[in-house]
Amino acid sequence: MKSSFAGKVALITGGTSGIGRETAVAFAEQGANVVVAGRREAEGAESVRLVEKAGGNGLFIRTDVAIEKEVEAMVARTVEHFGRLDFAFNNAGIAGVFQPHHGHQRPRRLLQLET
Repeated sequence: MKSSFAGKVALITGGTSGIGRETAVAFAEQGANVVVAGRREAEGAESVRLVEKAGGNGLFIRTDVAIEKEVEAMVARTVEHFGRLDFAFNNAGIAGVFQPHHGHQRPRRLLQLET
């Protein structure tokens, strides 16, 4: 039985692996159309394959969430392809060594990702 997600559209950033990929598949299992966004095309194609295997319609959009214009294009392409956007799971992140920050100025890269 399909849930109330049937026919809805979910956009998953960081959907090329891990929690993002599993979330994309879970939305598909519940009847949603799923947009997988990420930087790695081969992994994105695999996520879409798994979405479709779970019964959903999938679309991969190569996106670097640190670049505002790419995020805007991702949303526009989602709406263009599926006609709507109902859910956004903002799962993308960055890897690296994080250190305590003292003072009022946050590193520019972190500010870009937080907004």
